[in-house]
Amino acid sequence: MKAHPDRAAALALLRKYNHEPFHVQHGLTVESVMRWYAQELGHGEDADFWATVGLLHDVDFEQWPEEHCKKAPELLAEIGCGEELIHAVCSHGYGLCCDVEPTHEMEKVLFAADELTGLIGAAARMRPSKSVSDMEVSSLKKKFKDKKFAAGCSRDVIKEGAEHLGWTLEELMEKTILAMRACESQVAAELETL
Repeated sequence: MKAHPDRAAALALLRKYNHEPFHVQHGLTVESVMRWYAQELGHGEDADFWATVGLLHDVDFEQWPEEHCKKAPELLAEIGCGEELIHAVCSHGYGLCCDVEPTHEMEKVLFAADELTGLIGAAARMRPSKSVSDMEVSSLKKKFKDKKFAAGCSRDVIKEGAEHLGWTLEELMEKTILAMRACESQVAAELETL
């Protein structure tokens, strides 16, 4: 079993350095998506570790956007995060803001799904339901092709992420929609308590 801080400590660290509700929501969403992927891909025994990496992956982004993934190790050390967790967090910035390469399957999933959760979230907000519960891959693909929509979400990173995993873009989209569907109400409920 991999050593990692408990969730209360991880959430407290996220909230110490992230005050924008959007950033906290993104952390909670990626946490839940990573937990879902751990179960889905046969890493259930490491689901807490995958989830902690998801929760903390952007810990430094709000206050140090220019040092994203470079400031993170120092912040993560505050709650005793081990090398493996620090490497995993930093690896999602590979080729963008750092040179820590995603090597473990979990790191490849984080790299691929992180950016995609942003695109899915933006697409969900445009739907009459304001939800991912009725989203189909076909409608997401239309948003993906529209470069003006959620322009901050890098299509290249999403495509590269799918390639690293050996998945089609459709497969990555379908799985990530399912993951977000599974956690949407729980994330919304938790946000209201923070």
